[in-house]
Amino acid sequence: MLVVDWRSERDYAKFEKAETADIAWEWLRRDSEYEHEFRSLTAAARSIAMPQQFRKKWGLSFRRQS
Repeated sequence: MLVVDWRSERDYAKFEKAETADIAWEWLRRDSEYEHEFRSLTAAARSIAMPQQFRKKWGLSFRRQS
């Protein structure tokens, strides 16, 4: 995961132009439970149910890539 120093003015220089999704991601990536589950998800053998439960719990949606 990207590491940003929340105290650094330089790291947040573009914050005023942030969209809702950007702000939500900043909150989510700091959540220790999310981080733990994300690491477990990527480390585990992926089943169809596990990612669906993960997405539902954390309110995530992913764009389909063509």
